Amino acid sequence: SGRPNTGKSTLTNAMVGRKVAIASARPETTRRVIRAVVNREDGQVVIVDTPGLHRPRTLLGERLNDMVRDSLAGVDAVVVCLPADEAIGPGDRFLAQLVGGRAPTIAAVTKADLLGRAALAERLLEVSRFADFAEIVPVSAATGERVGRLTDLLVGRMPPGPPLYPRDAVTGETEETLIAELIREAALEDLQDELPHSLAVTVEEIDGATIRADLHVERDSQKGIVIGKGGRQLTRIGRTARKGIERLLGGHVYLDLRVKVAKNWQRDPKKMDRLGF
Repeated sequence: SGRPNTGKSTLTNAMVGRKVAIASARPETTRRVIRAVVNREDGQVVIVDTPGLHRPRTLLGERLNDMVRDSLAGVDAVVVCLPADEAIGPGDRFLAQLVGGRAPTIAAVTKADLLGRAALAERLLEVSRFADFAEIVPVSAATGERVGRLTDLLVGRMPPGPPLYPRDAVTGETEETLIAELIREAALEDLQDELPHSLAVTVEEIDGATIRADLHVERDSQKGIVIGKGGRQLTRIGRTARKGIERLLGGHVYLDLRVKVAKNWQRDPKKMDRLGF
């Protein structure tokens, strides 16, 4: 868990050793709870990568916060991500209150490579005073520093039992979910700051190597932005997404993307239900 843009998804991918969760420098990229699987000889850890907990501005924001709360039920340990280069703020305090007492809580001080040794030591001291964490681990997904140590601590806190997923699994999500996320990541990457977080993606059909997916925006003007002049923007999004999807599926795919307008869907419960939120 953590505030938006604290490195949760990037850390999840580093622990798994493969990309299973989309990541971006833009806050509030993660919109779904993604279950990632870390397999080791001494155990299996299922990581529940959640959206960032934040003050909601829309019904979508409220539902994302509900996802975070629901995901905490029944877990054996909680990892709270606190970026090394940011001071502890009200969002962190709210999160600490939310997870307090639910399960042993480990503080992962992310992006540790951004600080020198003295500054990092000061940051770790600040984190230790902030809350009563079971462990505090500085990690860097970029360099891999202490990612294995964090996994060690989590494996050590898992209860005895059979693996929940096959030993070669890296995620508990369906292909459709992962494909939709890769398309949304490609769109966010290509559009950068041109489009607010009003983009949703649904996979409508998978027929052999052909995948048909819809990109949903809230206004006609946004539809024009996603398509671009002469359809160039949408073509670039499809090209980028297809590379990731082909790596995921291990073969060539044909991607048919369409852009649809679902007016103000972030505030409409029925539309959000149809889009899977």
